[in-house]
Amino acid sequence: VQRIFDGIQESISKNNIQSDIHFSKLPNVIAKLVAVAGILKETESADMKKGAVNAIQDLYEVVHHEVLFVDLSGNIDDWSQINRARAEGRLFSNLKWPNEPGLKDMIKRLHSLLTIKESAANVPKNLEASRRLQFFTNSLFMQMPLARPVSEMLSFSVFTPYYSETVLYSIAELQKKNEDGISTLFYLQKIYPDEWKNFLTRINRDENAADTELFSSANDILELRLWASYRGQTLARTVRGMMYYRKALMLQSYLERMHSEDLESAFDMAGLADTHFEYSPEARAQADLKFTYVVTCQIYGVQKGEGKPEAADIALLMQRNEALRIAYIDVVESVKNGKPSTEYYSKLVKADIHGKDKEIYSVKLPGNPKLGEGKPENQNHAVIFTRGNAVQTIDMNQDNYFEEALKMRNLLEEFSQNHGKFRPSILGVREHVFTGSVSSLASFMSNQETSFVTLGQRVLSNPLKVRMHYGHPDVFDRIFHITRGGISKASRIINISEDIFAGFNSTLRQGNITHHEYIQVGKGRDVGLNQIALFEGKVAGGNGEQVLSRDIYRLGQLFDFFRMLSFYVTTVGFYFCTMLTVLTVYIFLYGKTYLALSGVGESIQNRADIQGNKALSVALNTQFLFQIGVFTAIPMILGFILEEGVLTAFVSFITMQFQLCSVFFTFSLGTRTHYFGRTILHGGAKYRATGRGFVVRHIKFAENYRLYSRSHFVKGY
Repeated sequence: VQRIFDGIQESISKNNIQSDIHFSKLPNVIAKLVAVAGILKETESADMKKGAVNAIQDLYEVVHHEVLFVDLSGNIDDWSQINRARAEGRLFSNLKWPNEPGLKDMIKRLHSLLTIKESAANVPKNLEASRRLQFFTNSLFMQMPLARPVSEMLSFSVFTPYYSETVLYSIAELQKKNEDGISTLFYLQKIYPDEWKNFLTRINRDENAADTELFSSANDILELRLWASYRGQTLARTVRGMMYYRKALMLQSYLERMHSEDLESAFDMAGLADTHFEYSPEARAQADLKFTYVVTCQIYGVQKGEGKPEAADIALLMQRNEALRIAYIDVVESVKNGKPSTEYYSKLVKADIHGKDKEIYSVKLPGNPKLGEGKPENQNHAVIFTRGNAVQTIDMNQDNYFEEALKMRNLLEEFSQNHGKFRPSILGVREHVFTGSVSSLASFMSNQETSFVTLGQRVLSNPLKVRMHYGHPDVFDRIFHITRGGISKASRIINISEDIFAGFNSTLRQGNITHHEYIQVGKGRDVGLNQIALFEGKVAGGNGEQVLSRDIYRLGQLFDFFRMLSFYVTTVGFYFCTMLTVLTVYIFLYGKTYLALSGVGESIQNRADIQGNKALSVALNTQFLFQIGVFTAIPMILGFILEEGVLTAFVSFITMQFQLCSVFFTFSLGTRTHYFGRTILHGGAKYRATGRGFVVRHIKFAENYRLYSRSHFVKGY
């Protein structure tokens, strides 16, 4: 047997495994191995031992005669001795029965893994479910650190800033119809038909039930609101996703405490749902020690005082998620010495057993904390309530998946891995944009963003070493950043893009930013043209402010030549080149106009034809204008090829051309150039609220003209 393994290992080392082994016969080996494991997992007896010897002999013969080629099997053993030993009953007769508990458990698990069979009927039909399973299984073959037990893992917090965005869709919002009679609920039913059927099944409603039947009970109304909110860019979706971390830790902690017999019986009962791990006090306590989720709702106190529905919805989320903590700024008006006085407190609350807010911490502030940009100030006042070794920043329009949460322990181990001269200070995490199916524009943004968070950030991290923090969901070394200025820069105007300045700050202080693609988090993007334009305008304006910042200057002075060029191209250089591209179009068109009006253009073209100067002829062609949009999509095309294959990438690219993606990307060039150039010349970059809802109404021309007049219409004319 040892010589069989040695021969196979030698074949692998010589790269002859394909020619030395019949891979088509491996199912026969698996069948024999199942028979062996099925016998060995039982209690030892004379009959069982005899059956095990015969089963191992059958396995040995299958490997010899069917799996191994003659040239390999002929060098392994003397056939006559093997046949004589089997005829006399001596082959494997000295089998030692596996009575050790650890070895017995391994055999039982092997038998369970080999005998579990999934039929095609159990394969999920939902494309999103298939995509998640595909990524999860592929990620298991990637290089990732081994996870420690839950009791020994690094503790971490998840941190989400929130202002006044949608928490839960109300029934009025879902039923409100546009000018064509289309409501948000109807829209969701059409783009998620299979999920809508599953929802009706869960609440015991017929597929043909009218919408009015869904509003018959308060519980059904709440479930409907949650179903719709879990498919939009809402705080409820984010909270549900981040709570999967706690659920995953509870499951992992529970399994670590289970005895092998209980674990085997759980597999025999077709799942771990019957083990009730969520009700284990030990598992819940262990998960709460290692995980904290803080949502910093800056104006929650004001919303609660005014009786706004957002406050009631946030309170509902706290009641449904006991580990959720809400941080907010409490403003207390009082009179001291006959003069009005205003005091500010940072408070952290949770829901008690009666569903009421229970104050955990209250920290008096020296004054109004909102001095700079709103979002980073919102983060800075509440970062003191996070705990643990790491903090993951999550935006309020993100999502998470249970299977990805299982790998969080592995990701946290990256802090102790060797990633170069300095230990990691920020762990970059891959994103999946889940809004790509909403519209064609949303799919363009989704594909463009996916190429950046995979191909782009992978190269920026290694070998260029210039990856920064481009927003959520990166994982920060909490101690490193709290002692070096926090995770957000909040100076007004200059830090409008507060995310990337955290990366600048970390790099300047000898931090190391890495990127890891075996784990991902969901991310929502803008789905309408106006939303996309406002978002790109905000990012371009923020990049213009970066050009004027001292952080860029210091990094440029400290980087070596090659790293400096890489840093330039991947930050301000990208927008500067975009501006040059648009200026080149102006020069090209004015030049063509001059040549046409002066009459010189025709003579130049004739001279080029006579002399055979093809380069000049090509330069005079106007097709360059239409190629700009294609050029900007090249990273996206390469990402398609790498992720899905050449044929699928080609079909997707052609489909996007029919959807006028080149026009959209060319339009985006104008948006970026306008806001970037205006910020450089005049300053004044500001945060632009884009709105994250579904676009189910037609935008009037007057509104479009007001939005794009200076950036596109005037410049186009």
